[in-house]
Amino acid sequence: MALSEREQKLLDELERGLYESDANLANRMKRPSGRSAKKLVGGAVLAIMGLSLLIVAVVLQFAPMGAIGFLVMLAGLILASSGPSTGAAAAGQPQKATKPASSKSSFEERWNRRTGE
Repeated sequence: MALSEREQKLLDELERGLYESDANLANRMKRPSGRSAKKLVGGAVLAIMGLSLLIVAVVLQFAPMGAIGFLVMLAGLILASSGPSTGAAAAGQPQKATKPASSKSSFEERWNRRTGE
């Protein structure tokens, strides 16, 4: 269903407002999720192998093999559900934790207004 001209203009205006107000969110929304099929399939195969190992350990009543099977299964699930490594982390550079500078000052301003300082 196509948008009317008015709806299209409104949508464009909302997009511009989003880009202006929160560029970081807009960039994340623009990019695809980035989950690769290779990671998903590899993780699923690893999880199935771990589950199989766990079942064999239960049948044989061998607890150490069951623990290893559980860990393999867990590693497969983590691999399958993990997102891609991007940016500085992929290049081996540490990522800097950025905190908005305005959040502290705006908090202080609100606090001062409430306490009357």
